[in-house]
Amino acid sequence: MKPFIKIHPADTVAVALSPLKEGTEIQIDNQTVVLTEDIPQGHKFALTNITEGDSIIKYGNSIGVAKTDITKGSWIHTHNMKTGLGDLLTYTYNKETAPLAEKESRFFNGYRRNDGRAGVRNEVWIIPTVGCVNNVAQAIEKGSQTFVTENVEGVIAFTHPYGCSQMGDDQDHTRQILADLVNHPNAGGVLVLGLGCENSNIDELKKHIGEYDPKRVRFLVAQECEDEIADGIEVVRELAAYANQFKREPISCSELVIGMKCGGSDGLSGITANPTVGGFSDRLIAMGGSTILTEVPEMFGAETLLMNRCENEALFDKTVTLINDFKEYFKRHGQTIYENPSPGNKKGGISTLEDKSLGCTQKSGTAAVKGVLAYGEPVCTKGLNLLSAPGNDLVAATALAASGAHIVLFTTGRGTPFACPVPTVKISSNNLLAQKKKNWIDFNCGVLVDDTPADELADQLLDFVIDIASGKKSKSEEAGFHDMAIFKQGVTL
Repeated sequence: MKPFIKIHPADTVAVALSPLKEGTEIQIDNQTVVLTEDIPQGHKFALTNITEGDSIIKYGNSIGVAKTDITKGSWIHTHNMKTGLGDLLTYTYNKETAPLAEKESRFFNGYRRNDGRAGVRNEVWIIPTVGCVNNVAQAIEKGSQTFVTENVEGVIAFTHPYGCSQMGDDQDHTRQILADLVNHPNAGGVLVLGLGCENSNIDELKKHIGEYDPKRVRFLVAQECEDEIADGIEVVRELAAYANQFKREPISCSELVIGMKCGGSDGLSGITANPTVGGFSDRLIAMGGSTILTEVPEMFGAETLLMNRCENEALFDKTVTLINDFKEYFKRHGQTIYENPSPGNKKGGISTLEDKSLGCTQKSGTAAVKGVLAYGEPVCTKGLNLLSAPGNDLVAATALAASGAHIVLFTTGRGTPFACPVPTVKISSNNLLAQKKKNWIDFNCGVLVDDTPADELADQLLDFVIDIASGKKSKSEEAGFHDMAIFKQGVTL
């Protein structure tokens, strides 16, 4: 294993792939760099002298500005560099797209729904319209586990705190996300559980759901029942019987929609896990499939790379709006736009938002951007889509599911046990995490630093995702974890 990596020929820093000691001599670019201090794994060191105010280059782009003079061999982190980003920017469209070579589609074993769509799970979902009936939904879930069979793979209640006392966009967003989940093809049957007096009552929610199969989607209003739990269990029994008719069958991978996001990134995330996901994304898209990239605040600093990959100027304009609207959201609340790296990010070697963003966007691969989606908007265009949602793990992953993702790929350098409404695959950026948290991590990309070829690892990830789509359970599914969260921006009454 190499002790370090220089990612791009233009970089003025290299990244330690394992802890490096002060005094270590590094041979790179026909020169010797002597480390002037210890460099933790995932952290950066200077390959040349850098003057105060100069840009620091990683991934071939600026990741920040030197706060002081930095000597060759020095550790570079938050103590001697800062963000170089401004607030609202004016962008120019400089198209840089290259078509992917078509690949013959492969097949997964999924469920063909009556409306023609494909799902990768056959579950019965309980969707509360309002947080007031969360406990009832959970009681119905608990009392319905006898209906789970080899074919009906789960009965799951997705609780949340909203659905009433909301205003404006928040209320619309809640209704849209709930409707998206009702319509998701991973659900063979859905019980929509209402209270009766809430803002987002069933009649209102139906306007967002649109047309539905009354055998697949059922409604129950708790205030109209003598025993809402018993009645709910009976409805789930009927829904499970309906869902049981669906059997797995071969379906082209061109019908897969896969969500991509980061959580708890470290300095290796942009070197191992995220590029591997990007390689997977390109492979799936080359087969005719679709991927979704979200976490808009984690595009700041790398947004021009995505903008220039837009297939046309209309998509470029939508991407500019996607970015600037989110920056305005920060400004409306008086918050700093660029203070995004978490304490865990910084401990793992990420110094600035540019550093984080340039690593995060590696997940998008090289494909052209074919769609730009508002929060809660379903995917309708094949290929790479950008989705408006925050960086918060639960909110962003739920947004991916709501927009139609069958599976979410979640890269991490720190680890997390959570899951979203669809299978959530945890992908480790480093070997230590994969070894330590075997009950969390599904796939390890840390082996890239052990000289596993990048193309080979991306092929392995594609195989793994097809296995998940065909019924293999993720670690979070095995643990019984299913979370959802809705984006709150405004006033609660």
